[in-house]
Amino acid sequence: MGPPIETPKGTRDWVGDDITLRNNVFDKIRNIFRLHGGTEIDTPAFERKSYLTEKYGEDTKLIYDLDEQGGAPCALRYDLTVPFARWLAMNNIRTIKRFQIGKVYRRDQPSLEKGRMREFFQCDFDYAGGQCDSMVPDAEVVCIAAEVFEALQLDVVIRINHRLILDGFFSAPEVQKEMVEKGLDVNVATKLGQYLQRDKEAGTVPRLLTLTSDPLLSANLDIQKGVEEMELLMQYLKAYGVADQVQFDLALARGLDYYTGVIYEVMLPIRKTGVSVGSIAAGGRYDDLVSMFSSHNIPCVGISFGIDRILTILKDGQQPKAQRIDSWIVIASSDKVLVQQRMALAREMRQAGISVDFDPKADKKPRKQIDIAEKSAATVAFLDLDDETPGNPRLKILTPPHKNPDIAPVVDRNNVIGQVKRHLAQAEYNS
Repeated sequence: MGPPIETPKGTRDWVGDDITLRNNVFDKIRNIFRLHGGTEIDTPAFERKSYLTEKYGEDTKLIYDLDEQGGAPCALRYDLTVPFARWLAMNNIRTIKRFQIGKVYRRDQPSLEKGRMREFFQCDFDYAGGQCDSMVPDAEVVCIAAEVFEALQLDVVIRINHRLILDGFFSAPEVQKEMVEKGLDVNVATKLGQYLQRDKEAGTVPRLLTLTSDPLLSANLDIQKGVEEMELLMQYLKAYGVADQVQFDLALARGLDYYTGVIYEVMLPIRKTGVSVGSIAAGGRYDDLVSMFSSHNIPCVGISFGIDRILTILKDGQQPKAQRIDSWIVIASSDKVLVQQRMALAREMRQAGISVDFDPKADKKPRKQIDIAEKSAATVAFLDLDDETPGNPRLKILTPPHKNPDIAPVVDRNNVIGQVKRHLAQAEYNS
């Protein structure tokens, strides 16, 4: 016996309830993106390798290289942000609100429980260019994050920080190495370490204004500008009505290889299992990335949602609706003419936006066909018995609490669509 048939490590198949839940999440997110004027784009799953390397710092080692088939070396995309920057430069786009949903690939250590895979979905919204006042695009992107998780009924915390504040002083132990490599002043680092320790003991998050109350910190121009922009951002977020979901977090440091301004990360409380899935969305301002591809620099700010991690959380807390078909046509005769009539009826239903199917085997007994219809979670079955009701199908309601008896009522052929839509609406209401 040969080896087991399985997917590559860190990948998975999508079927049934999982894909139903995923598509439902996609629909909700797309709707919010469009409400904000977003334009959807799609880019190749792989890019020229030179476009991807040296954009992610140490994470460059996680990029999947492709075997050369002639031409420029290529690699699978690590995220959707760098391909977007390439697209902007290639097409000389100066202003756009763009969104994209697609798979990305990383040579990471997979963990299904934490929602970490080697092939996974990202869902991005980015605001590029535009003659905007300071922090206006940044505030809209944070607002989008809040609206998405409100639509998904998830209570989240949006942690924010500013790259200039990070550049001004040492922010937290977990970023000490990277910041020291960037030439951090030891005195400022020591001072900040004491400051954060005092605040930790007080059990509160440092307020923006208190950062400039210390003479050593207030003398730093980066800190001054960063605090000013963060204060303006908070004013805009109050106007959007989402400021209560935002926390200023000096310990937040991510993407320091290309983020230039505000940085944010969306977190959930640790689940009942005791396992944290980490951040479920993250982003920030990256004003210099496009200039790596073009002489024109285009300021950008965006956010990326980790769909797989979000789905892991949603599956823990809810039972997704099973995929179902609206209606099923039962063939009660082996007459090929009747099969053609079922095809015509099916076409009519689909044109009306009603999903429908039937068993292609003409001589299967009606009872077996109804069993198949019930297993498919159909709401309505057409008992089209032409020998008893010429020209008019009979409707059998398959979903409780309004299941018809075995003798289903006859419906006028010209009123089939209206009757089916009424039953579907009732079934949706009862669910």
